[in-house]
Amino acid sequence: MLSTDQVTSYRESGYLVVPDLLTPAEIETFLHHEAQPDRQRLGLRTHVVDPQWAHLAHHPKVAGCVVQLLESQPMIVQTMYLPKPPLKALEAPHPGIAIHQDSLYIRNEPETLMACWLALDDTDGQNGGLCVVPNSHQDGLLSTHPNQDTDEHVSWVQEYGMRDINGKEWSEELYSFEMDNLDQMEVRRLSVPAGGGVFFTGLTIHGSYANHSFNRFRRAFAIHYVGQESWVYRTDIQELVSTALPSSEG
Repeated sequence: MLSTDQVTSYRESGYLVVPDLLTPAEIETFLHHEAQPDRQRLGLRTHVVDPQWAHLAHHPKVAGCVVQLLESQPMIVQTMYLPKPPLKALEAPHPGIAIHQDSLYIRNEPETLMACWLALDDTDGQNGGLCVVPNSHQDGLLSTHPNQDTDEHVSWVQEYGMRDINGKEWSEELYSFEMDNLDQMEVRRLSVPAGGGVFFTGLTIHGSYANHSFNRFRRAFAIHYVGQESWVYRTDIQELVSTALPSSEG
């Protein structure tokens, strides 16, 4: 699926944009499915009960890339549908997700967390597309503070149950993380065409801003994976699902 140069770029930059992962028909089918009122939901684990979510999470093109980048059998941790409608008159724009590192939310050991962010519309900086900070994965987990820019980003606080590999349990308060000392000049606003995807590590700083366009949706679907050797601490997403594609086919 990926060339040696693409894999090297991912390792060095912490992210990789890959076009043409989904066909227009696959996108249309998923969006039509999401518009139905009786669809089944299971939060961040909807891929377990919903065939359309499962199709994207196990998609052979996506999983094939993940196998190469992880060099391990990918285990699905969570899935998210991320619709961001266009701006409406006299209403505030639909906010994005504060600039963060995923491993702040999904602690895993050893650290293998990665994501695939699938664009279901043509996305860029104007309609709230994905942003990344290149090379930011090289310094481990960095310090944070609660989100301050409530015009551009959603703010929240929530308690999560944790369990280690030995069965010890506790709870931790997580919030909408925003990175300390973030240089806005380092934030790269990506342009990703519909059907394309962005792969990035759990330590790559990323997020999105509000959709300031008046007529452009920004719909995306995100899947988080770890290698089969990793332990995920959060109890709500601890039950991992192996991708349908065996690692030997990567």
